[in-house]
Amino acid sequence: MRHRRIDGLMTREVVYVRGDAPFKEIVRTLAAHGVTAVPVVDGEHRVLGVVSEGDLLRKTADQSAAPGDVPPVPGYGAWERAKAEGTRAEELMSAPPVCARPDWTVAEAARLMEVQGVKRLVVVDDEDRLVGVVSRRDLLGIFLREDDDLRREITEDVLAGTLGLDPAALSVEVRNGRVELSGTVPYRGMIPAIERMCATVDGVVSVTRTRLRHEEDDVPAVPAGGGRS
Repeated sequence: MRHRRIDGLMTREVVYVRGDAPFKEIVRTLAAHGVTAVPVVDGEHRVLGVVSEGDLLRKTADQSAAPGDVPPVPGYGAWERAKAEGTRAEELMSAPPVCARPDWTVAEAARLMEVQGVKRLVVVDDEDRLVGVVSRRDLLGIFLREDDDLRREITEDVLAGTLGLDPAALSVEVRNGRVELSGTVPYRGMIPAIERMCATVDGVVSVTRTRLRHEEDDVPAVPAGGGRS
């Protein structure tokens, strides 16, 4: 099976700022391009971190309060206080950045986003230079694949190519990304394996075995009374 790589989904024309970019320049960059975060790079285009609206808002939230006003946000650690007092991108950014490689699959990128609790990944090459950005929305693009495309991949790549089955013995129906399987397979144990493999095809929403049958059990049944005494 051919899992989609993030280099085919990512944004290549990436808006970024240098490490010495001042606070207001960062704000203007976010506003001008309609983005909520930008990578921070050094002079050789290596990624140092990411600065987001949340990073910038620390300054607003932590501004000194006048007498009688609500005091600064409680619970800030020393590093948070330093970020709130920062004036340049390298002081305000979140680091180290959460990065991915261009040859990662959609599944690998999605797992990292989930574990790290981020909405986007900076994509870097082998020398940590910026090559793109991939977002949750980019990854969800795989679910825009046409049903006919999914049916073709399941039939040709999964059933015939990977499992060596006769596609004529199985029926594959796909409606809005939901796969329904029916037909006959050689062994009972193949059924859950087929379902799992079909479910991992990029763009499949769910897999249902409607009338999937088997010709033989994987382990022949022992005749009654045929066991050892």
